[in-house]
Amino acid sequence: MKTLQYKAILCDIGGVLYTGDAAIPGAVEVVREIKKHYPIRFLTNTTQKTSEGVVQKLRSLGFDIEKSEVITALDITKMFLQQQRSNAYFLLTDEARSFFDDLKYEKEEYVIVGDAQENFSYKNLNTAFRKLHAGSKLVAIAKNRYFQDKEGLSMDAGCFVAALEYASMQEARILGKPSREFFHLACKDMGVKPEECIMIGDDMEGDIKGAQDASIKGVLVKTGKFSPKDLERGIEPDLVLDSIADLLAV
Repeated sequence: MKTLQYKAILCDIGGVLYTGDAAIPGAVEVVREIKKHYPIRFLTNTTQKTSEGVVQKLRSLGFDIEKSEVITALDITKMFLQQQRSNAYFLLTDEARSFFDDLKYEKEEYVIVGDAQENFSYKNLNTAFRKLHAGSKLVAIAKNRYFQDKEGLSMDAGCFVAALEYASMQEARILGKPSREFFHLACKDMGVKPEECIMIGDDMEGDIKGAQDASIKGVLVKTGKFSPKDLERGIEPDLVLDSIADLLAV
């Protein structure tokens, strides 16, 4: 089996560590072993839960993970708005929206879109469109096409971001994966260079190509949203594993 040299690990969460309410077989043990030897950061584009919620979920499944090891797209978004000293109109779930309640900036320069689920109503989408038409800037926390949940594959926020891009004639700025900034921030947090890292994920575009574009090696796992068709999309992972449980072999 091909081997990779690395000093630190970046790892997606949903579809890589667990699916639905069950940990991927062997994932808990592998994460425990990894942490004995390497710094690791868990990266997720989920906007349904805050980092506290993500950690709570992982611990309930048996993972020994600290909040400082988890970086969510919501965290990056709050940092972005704090840097811009701006508030926003948010298309998010109620839980995710509450994460930004402590922002006290009066100006509202952005429309922020994540996985709003039931809040993707026509009324809310049209409100977002009108704000964009009036001059607000479109920001996508992530632009994933779909994700794996308990019932199977489900549409993700990217579908709705594309609709707002078309209507407003704007191209959204993306803050989460696959943006280079997101990956590089995680590398900086561990004190390593991007080329010293590997990224483990089940999303060919967001995880693998995004990491490779950021000079990080991409390791694709055949769990979560993976489909054999992914291997025919012209993106070549540096390594393909059946699951994260096989990582120790390389």
